[in-house]
Amino acid sequence: GGFSVDNATLTRFFAFHFLFPFIIAAATVIHLLFLHETGSNNPLGLNSDADKVSFHPYFSYKDLLGFAV
Repeated sequence: GGFSVDNATLTRFFAFHFLFPFIIAAATVIHLLFLHETGSNNPLGLNSDADKVSFHPYFSYKDLLGFAV
């Protein structure tokens, strides 16, 4: 607990900054797997299939165009 930044502090800080993106990516993948398996929450039980736009053709091409620009 001193006032100087030493080698041990820098090593721990670097290790944290190196591992943190992988931890976030793993948590995101786990979240998407659970969301895909159980589906989103629909507390009212309303059928909203009529006004949905399918993801693949619309949003995939939209994202590709955005990345290209």
